[in-house]
Amino acid sequence: MTNSYNYRHLYYFWVVAKEGNMSKAAERLDMAIQTISAQVHELEKSLGYMLFKPAGRGIALTGSGYAAREIADQVFSIGEKLPEAVRDAAKSPRTKITVGVSNGLPKLITKQPLDPVLKHQDVQLVVHEGEFEDLLAGLALHHLDVVLADRPAPNNKNLNVYSEELTRSSMAWFCPKPFLQEAKKPLPECLEELPILLPTSHSTVRLLIDQWFSKHGITPNIVGEFGDSALLKTFAASGLGAFPAGKLIEKDLKETYGIELLGGCEDIYEYFYAIRSEKKIEHPLVQAIIKQESSNKSKAAS
Repeated sequence: MTNSYNYRHLYYFWVVAKEGNMSKAAERLDMAIQTISAQVHELEKSLGYMLFKPAGRGIALTGSGYAAREIADQVFSIGEKLPEAVRDAAKSPRTKITVGVSNGLPKLITKQPLDPVLKHQDVQLVVHEGEFEDLLAGLALHHLDVVLADRPAPNNKNLNVYSEELTRSSMAWFCPKPFLQEAKKPLPECLEELPILLPTSHSTVRLLIDQWFSKHGITPNIVGEFGDSALLKTFAASGLGAFPAGKLIEKDLKETYGIELLGGCEDIYEYFYAIRSEKKIEHPLVQAIIKQESSNKSKAAS
């Protein structure tokens, strides 16, 4: 198999597949049947599989042909949106950046890496929150410009994405102010006295927290688990329990939720990554995000 096929070959195949035979496809394209047949044959040759098979007096798609048509449907469906997209872009001078935010990422930290984007004038920021795997798929299909997450992308050559650590934060325990008086024992023993809220297992830090409990012989009284970090903090602020979070957002937790620091959680860190696709032409605002965070890390190291 080679990569010599082009989208013209794919387009001719797609028209034949939709019309059901070479004659109708040739009529629609205003081309000779022999030319259409030769172009489809070139596509089959480059892919290494037959896409059509004889069926009575006509032809039918093979299994490989059905798979190719499904991809072609997506390709040319997107292509049909090109004139509208170009027209809309010409009407609006704003630079659009589409960001995916993993639902395991603390929301209070999300704005920080986006600050260089927000400082630009005439920027249209579009943010999608979702499951980590779904966001990676959107990135690979170029529906997203960058994904912010609490973990790097897995090693998968089919994804064509790569990860860069933006920052990290040591973990600590936080709780509503009344809990500070209720805790009669020091940390970590006091965590057996207090109700505990934790992120669900989809968060990479959850395993580290569980191991930390085990290391200190703590059996926590877990009263809630949350897939969304903002929900966890909202319920904590209502007095439901103590919870772990990055010290990086200590100030925001106090000012926004009235939540106080209970104590440190040594040797556990929360990481934040920017994941982008391997494109030769990269979005300038994505470059701004990476550049700022790299500068912040350099300052922190010095």
